[in-house]
Amino acid sequence: MAGHSKWANIKHRKGAQDKKRAKIFTRILKEIHIAVKEGHDPSPDTNPRLRLAVQNAKGANIPKDTIERAIKKASGADSENYENVNYEGYLPNGVAVFIEASTDNIQRTVANVRSIFNKAGGSLGTNGSLEFIFDHKGIFALNRENLGERNREELELQLIEGGAEEVEKTDELWIITTAFEDFGPFQQQLEQLELEAQSSELERIPSSTVKLDVPEALKILKAIDRFEEDDDVQNVFHNLEMTDELEAALDDEDS
Repeated sequence: MAGHSKWANIKHRKGAQDKKRAKIFTRILKEIHIAVKEGHDPSPDTNPRLRLAVQNAKGANIPKDTIERAIKKASGADSENYENVNYEGYLPNGVAVFIEASTDNIQRTVANVRSIFNKAGGSLGTNGSLEFIFDHKGIFALNRENLGERNREELELQLIEGGAEEVEKTDELWIITTAFEDFGPFQQQLEQLELEAQSSELERIPSSTVKLDVPEALKILKAIDRFEEDDDVQNVFHNLEMTDELEAALDDEDS
């Protein structure tokens, strides 16, 4: 991200979702459902996508029995069928937005997404129009406390050998970025190192960001929140720069 931490935008998105625990539970449980249906396999041991979804469910503190019920329900012949769809568009001031959704009714979903764009003064674009703005990357968050007594320099070299493109360190986490195609192999590298990620997700990282004054930026984030509140929407990515001033304004709103 130009002049700013990759983690800043992701952290904001996760922070916004954490305020809505019911929504984040729904998102992860839907991902479990899709992983079972598409993989035709209800076992996390042999279904990599399901294993990842279960891991993220545990990271979000979803109870074990809730996870097991979701897997059992998805295994039933009469369970819902979801289709993964993406939407791309622009909000005011040239802020790009990439939306990932899972839906059993595409007409409903696209109508809702278009309505949010229009009400915010933006517009829904065509698929592929934002490919030059967002890079599809794997993002792994490792809790520092779980790294144990390992030599940090040696561990970082092992992570790079396993496919890490970048290791960003915060007070609590190591945030590792991988190429999209290295997502699975890096997951295996963590297993070999006996490390469990706090979260492991495919993210869309903007190659450039749009910096706005705080009042205009807050309007954009309100529209982002409306996208995230839609039941069909799984993930929302944008290229609004999360400046220190904007972070402070958000903290003031929360206090």
